[in-house]
Amino acid sequence: MNVRIAIIDTNTLAIIGLKQVLESVMPIMEIDTFSSFDELIGADPDSYFHYFTDISIVLQHMDFFRERVHKTIVLTKSYAANSQIAFFHSLCVNQSEQKFIKDLLMLVQSAHAHGRNLPRVDKSDDTRMLSPREAEVLTHMAYGLTNKEIADKLCISITTVISHRKNIMDKLGMRTLSALTIYAVMNGYVDVNRI
Repeated sequence: MNVRIAIIDTNTLAIIGLKQVLESVMPIMEIDTFSSFDELIGADPDSYFHYFTDISIVLQHMDFFRERVHKTIVLTKSYAANSQIAFFHSLCVNQSEQKFIKDLLMLVQSAHAHGRNLPRVDKSDDTRMLSPREAEVLTHMAYGLTNKEIADKLCISITTVISHRKNIMDKLGMRTLSALTIYAVMNGYVDVNRI
């Protein structure tokens, strides 16, 4: 799945920080950064699946973003009603990294649960399909259980849990727990409120 995301913000440090967080949380995404709206326009803007953009840029170019409201995540300084734009998804940047990531996951879950609204993936490749046991292990991994806790809960050996973890990572092509957690959220294996 080649999903491209654009970050548009005049604040270079904000761009660098957000890109780093998104890359750690969504490693399957390709992320491009733009320091102005004009840079975005010059880069085939409709090729992007989502725009993470500062509220001031949205307000200055409302016609463009209103037509793409379902693709736009507005970066705000707070969740106060006067800091929001009606009908747009918002993400507050003035909070802890842990809370920011949880809010990001909640947005992903509400918009893309069970792969909804994502680009189509070739389903003919059954090698990527998780077995029911692998799905159980993935779920427990996403909820933060250790190998021993997973083994105890599923009544299997720790060696078997490790084997399932390796198979999951190989099948999905993901090497980090954060990437697996995003996959689990996006495909409906876990509820982000329990993470």
